[in-house]
Amino acid sequence: MMDERALVSALKAQDPAALAQLFEHYSDKLYRLAVSLLHDEQQADGVVQNTFLSLITHIDGFEGRSKLGTWLYRVAYNESMMRLRRVKPELALDDVDDEDVFMPASLVDWQTVPEAVTESQEAQTEMERAVASLKPDLRAVFTLRDVEELSTRETAEILGISESLVKVRLHRARLALREQLSIYFEEYVQRMQS
Repeated sequence: MMDERALVSALKAQDPAALAQLFEHYSDKLYRLAVSLLHDEQQADGVVQNTFLSLITHIDGFEGRSKLGTWLYRVAYNESMMRLRRVKPELALDDVDDEDVFMPASLVDWQTVPEAVTESQEAQTEMERAVASLKPDLRAVFTLRDVEELSTRETAEILGISESLVKVRLHRARLALREQLSIYFEEYVQRMQS
């Protein structure tokens, strides 16, 4: 992929090759974020389409204060949240109760679970279900940090929150996932020992 400045210049000049290159690089990533948040592939397709439509219509206003990829993630995130709010208008997406400290009730010794089991299709399905059950704000942070492997700073920029809040939400998401997966793997270990 060409360097950021050249890419932005080419996009501002309406170069279709630059748009195709950017689409090729980011469309799947934006789609994964949208599916993670919306649980709807058709809606996620719409998010990707609207994100690139926004890019085309607003590229002249892009000032380069953030990376182009960060800007695209931010647009996709906002579009996803807007769609979620239409479905669940009472959903408070940015409410984080700092008093609500999550403590797992069930923990399993992960060393007793064979790697082949954790990588099985059944376990993968269980992990996807656990991620899907997270609150949207936790799911967004988990997807950006642990799935898309973005930095804490990039994630904070995309979500419009502080880096410390990204860390808190990621910690809470991981604890919630560990709790849900511990129950699953604890049952599995018990079945294997029977």
